[in-house]
Amino acid sequence: MAFRIGVDIGGTFTDLVALDEATGAIAHTKALSTPRALLDGVFRCVDQAEVRLGDCRLVIHGTTIGINALLEGKGAPTGLVTTDGFRDVLEIGRGDFLRMYDVLYRRPTPLVPRGRCLEVRERLSARGEVLVPLDEEAVRAAARHLAAEGVASVAVVFLFSYRNPAHERRAAEIVAETMPDAAVCSSHRITQEWREYERTSTTVVNAYVTPVVDRYLGAFGAALGERGFRGQLLITQSNGGAFSVEAARVKPVHTIESGPAAGAVGCAVLAETLGIPQLISFDMGGTTAKCAIVERGMVRTTDEYAIDGRPLRIPVIDIKEVSAGGGTIAWIDAGGALALGPQSAGADPGPVCYTLGGSEPTVTDANVVLGRIDASRFLGGTMPLDAASAARVVDEKLARPLGLARAAAAAGVVRLADVKMALAVRSLTTERGLDPRDYALVAYGGGGPLHAVAIARELGIPRVVIPPAPSTFSAWGMLASDLRHDLVRTVLEPFDRTDAAWALARYAEMRQEIESILPAVSVPRMHRAADLRYLGQTHTVTVPVAAVEDWPLLRVEFDRAHEREYGYAAPDVPVELINLRLGVVYPLERPRLPVLQSSVGPPAPVETRKIYSTLAADRVEYRVYRRDRLRAGDRLDGPAVIEETGTTTVMEPGDTLTVEPHGCLVIAVGKSG
Repeated sequence: MAFRIGVDIGGTFTDLVALDEATGAIAHTKALSTPRALLDGVFRCVDQAEVRLGDCRLVIHGTTIGINALLEGKGAPTGLVTTDGFRDVLEIGRGDFLRMYDVLYRRPTPLVPRGRCLEVRERLSARGEVLVPLDEEAVRAAARHLAAEGVASVAVVFLFSYRNPAHERRAAEIVAETMPDAAVCSSHRITQEWREYERTSTTVVNAYVTPVVDRYLGAFGAALGERGFRGQLLITQSNGGAFSVEAARVKPVHTIESGPAAGAVGCAVLAETLGIPQLISFDMGGTTAKCAIVERGMVRTTDEYAIDGRPLRIPVIDIKEVSAGGGTIAWIDAGGALALGPQSAGADPGPVCYTLGGSEPTVTDANVVLGRIDASRFLGGTMPLDAASAARVVDEKLARPLGLARAAAAAGVVRLADVKMALAVRSLTTERGLDPRDYALVAYGGGGPLHAVAIARELGIPRVVIPPAPSTFSAWGMLASDLRHDLVRTVLEPFDRTDAAWALARYAEMRQEIESILPAVSVPRMHRAADLRYLGQTHTVTVPVAAVEDWPLLRVEFDRAHEREYGYAAPDVPVELINLRLGVVYPLERPRLPVLQSSVGPPAPVETRKIYSTLAADRVEYRVYRRDRLRAGDRLDGPAVIEETGTTTVMEPGDTLTVEPHGCLVIAVGKSG
């Protein structure tokens, strides 16, 4: 017997999906996250799944440790060793203003104070030639100074090291010798792209979270071993792929968005299965809501990404995240208006209705007050909620101060959450020239199905899809992830000075580097691309490289791509080749979606009950169905709710639901009028 396990630790709940590779059977489990001892929640899920870790071949884990340390300012004391004259790169940043109309906006405080940014004499040319040799004694002096400052992690970033890493490599060796207990991160091992600020920021973020992530992953691996696990532990990356735990401990910056990325990968698999060419993934958990775009079975990615204003030059799924989860706290601002987030009750103490010590009203409390969540059947009845406490806190903290009825105040909280999440979807679609009406919305996470239809109606999205077991879908997405790593290498060459042999040699070097950190488990697939621009331009266009042997045709493809994107091409203008891109993928066998029995008659509701409809602004009689009793081909008309372990799907009057053969709920969204 061999199992594969996906584990997703969220801010409120820990999810686990166990796949029996012999039979295809899947177990889904869920437990409250345990912030003070994260592994306790994981092993509670393992016990619920009744799986012996000794029978597991793979454990694939998405972790929020890195991003939490970054956002909460709880990373390691970090130092920076850089080229003489470049200690202020983090302070200077870029001249653009990230929040154009926010007069109170302030840039994030650098993770490395200026006193711990130390310069050493060395200099390379833009082509990697040595202009000034490395001053090794200056590196030792810098390391001694940082050690005296209590630094636990050091970033080494030299000018043009992406063209020639020799100085960085030697400096890292000296720092490691002088500071044997410190983590040392060299920029050429993290990102090999140009642009000093972005490269420095990415390396510093990696250094800042390395000790925290390293300790966590070490403890996680050891704890699995104590329970008999002898298989392979993989970590999901922000690009949607997975890599070894050893690589994750060295390059933790690649795990910053690992959990949300896995859910988007699961949506890509779902899109292929259902034959949906364009969809929006929508994941609402206990702390945040996340969305991404899937087109033709591929998740949109970017390498122009920032966390809290700090740029990261790594390949990452293009995810928009907002503070609108089940645990997000509702409050009244100084002007007397209802506000939502960004504070969250998380898992500890959690929403008031959890009776774990929470004292502030949350989105979950509001949904309980409105009857959208049945307090007696939460998590399949294993965790009944306190509806009276939820009503009391909504009254005390929101309704009475605002002069509203309890239901109106709770409905205001739900409406605010819907609007915030709709704005997040709009930022990925309308603001980028995409029409959300051309997409289906795939909703998952504990709160996604509760809010998806309202968000779709707000944006004119005609169809909502709820996958099987949506509350643990991100963990299922981890089982659908392939082993993958991506490299981008800046080359800065006139295109007419390159040829197929030149390109093949550089792609071979990149492939060798990737294969050194990925376990070879199957026949690899290669994804090659190149970033090009016309001479004199600042920005580039990325063009797929279908066959390196046809390298001269890349110029023609670039002209076509430039015309598609900008409306014109300039075939007579010289072209510069800026970056080479390579992704190496080792496919893993994907879990199969279940196939439901066909319907033999109209489904019967288990009850009817009054639920507050945010569309009708009043309580309405809803039919209540159990999802495990629905069969392929069943059809339901709203108003109705479909309850299952972990979440509830809400349909309004005018909505129509059909159950497709794999068990997905496909909802045709009615008009708001």
